[in-house]
Amino acid sequence: EEVRKATTFVTAIKKLPLIVKSCPGFLVNRVLTPYMMEAVRRYAEGAPRDKIDQAALKFGMPMGPLELMDLVGLDIANKVGAELGSGTPPDNPLSRLVQAGKLGKKTGEGFYVWENGKAKRGETKYDDAELDRLGRELIKPMLDECERALSDGIVTNADHVDAGVIFGTGFAPFRGGPLHYRRAQEAPAAAAPAAA
Repeated sequence: EEVRKATTFVTAIKKLPLIVKSCPGFLVNRVLTPYMMEAVRRYAEGAPRDKIDQAALKFGMPMGPLELMDLVGLDIANKVGAELGSGTPPDNPLSRLVQAGKLGKKTGEGFYVWENGKAKRGETKYDDAELDRLGRELIKPMLDECERALSDGIVTNADHVDAGVIFGTGFAPFRGGPLHYRRAQEAPAAAAPAAA
């Protein structure tokens, strides 16, 4: 009865109600964290900050994961990553920035330097094919976690995962949601004839 009342209210204020099982991170933070920590890992391995964020934008995300962490606050991103067991080693660029008091937009510096409310970006242009590849690789941990969330019964079906992640994270809506996107990518491979 309480769920019915809550969903009626959410619908009345013209929002999409999504019933989610109680778990750390619920759905959105649970699937967003591996994506952001993959970006931190790539950055730690030497991938340029701007290339990482440009790859996410080219994939269709509303902003890059490093800029997103700067907006959320690096202290919060670091804490959520630790609480959700992201597997990121304790000594990483994110934790070092937090230890240095560089918490993102709210302190004026994080992965980016912030001036007049905007991140200062580099001017480097990267190869489209490289950005496409990197964008798919950055998104993969999110897709994997969406699959786990579905199998764990965090939401009732794949359409709910897709809707929650599109509306909750801004996942590229033209791709139909993370699970729809994965299925669409797998379909051509499954249909291809075996090599002789």
